[in-house]
Amino acid sequence: MMTQSLKKDLALIGEEISHELGATMVKDYQNAHPSDVASYQIGRNIVESILAQPGCVGIRFYNAINELGEKTLVYVGVDKNDEVIAEYVSINNAGELASKKAIVADRARPGHGGGGGITETETWGLPE
Repeated sequence: MMTQSLKKDLALIGEEISHELGATMVKDYQNAHPSDVASYQIGRNIVESILAQPGCVGIRFYNAINELGEKTLVYVGVDKNDEVIAEYVSINNAGELASKKAIVADRARPGHGGGGGITETETWGLPE
């Protein structure tokens, strides 16, 4: 449940949940959508690069279709006003202010169990 304070500070969106709740949520989704991609994996480097952009307080993930017609994610940084960061000002090699296009990322890799069904290892060792 999002409170007014969370709406004001986007950096606070998200919270740690229990392994049991996480496994239940994933299994419920997969049971409701057995042919959907089960998960995606995204590397630390691109996540850190997006978050390192000036003014970035979070990441927004969009469902997308890539050039091969496959379901994927496109992810971008968002600022404190919940706006996608499209560009930002930086200092170039000549020491001058320059506008730079912000990162728009893809190439998330489908994770284990793609196409339906959470695997035993993805239950985080919890009883089914």
